[in-house]
Amino acid sequence: MRKKESITTTKTIFKIDPLVLIFGLISILIGAYKDFIIVFTLITIHELGHVLSSLFLHIKVDKITLYPLGGISKLDMDINTNPIKESIILGMGPIFQFLAYFLLCYILKEKELVREYHIGILLFNLLPIYPLDGGKLVNLGMNVFFPYRISFKLSIWISYGVTILLLFLNQKLSINMILIYIVLLFLIRKEDLKQKLYFHKFLLERLLKNYTFSKTIKIRNPKNFYRYRKNQIMIKNKVLEEKEYLLKKYENFDKNY
Repeated sequence: MRKKESITTTKTIFKIDPLVLIFGLISILIGAYKDFIIVFTLITIHELGHVLSSLFLHIKVDKITLYPLGGISKLDMDINTNPIKESIILGMGPIFQFLAYFLLCYILKEKELVREYHIGILLFNLLPIYPLDGGKLVNLGMNVFFPYRISFKLSIWISYGVTILLLFLNQKLSINMILIYIVLLFLIRKEDLKQKLYFHKFLLERLLKNYTFSKTIKIRNPKNFYRYRKNQIMIKNKVLEEKEYLLKKYENFDKNY
């Protein structure tokens, strides 16, 4: 009897955006290969900070993508994850980048060049543009005051606004900078199109998992669930607990589809 052959596939979680390769090629052609090495090293170790802190907190890393002036780590993390835990993951990127900066200053003679790129990448990643670190931190902060859906929508609007404003304020637009703005707008648009998907994931997590919250809030609009609070939904003269409401919501959803 012939045995069935088992086929195993390996999923690559590390990805380098084609623009990085273009930047690298241009850097070599114009003799600025050291600049490219410095930038690539800072970006890689920055992302390593996010990855290692995620693994330490038992959060799986799905994919790491490196772009010309930063990287994005896609984590298998609940939207309802504790904000302190998420803040730690976001904060470890800049901390690791500082370590990379001191290491490069120790190894290389071009200390001023390393310093310029370090500050540039750090400030770029802290811009309030989602899904950069700064945009995610702004979104975390807004969830304190606004419902999840509104917080995310505001984060996207701010991201578009800041990117377009920077584009108009930048009087010396090089080809590299134009490519960076195109990538930013592409990433924002990609997140924008996922708003409904994220909202349903957010609600399903609340239904299927048990989270602990210190505060409770009563809401009249079922779309205005708060991330950091236990929600009670007021429908006519009745007050429904969030799990009770969500169970009915998705039961009706199954019947309709």
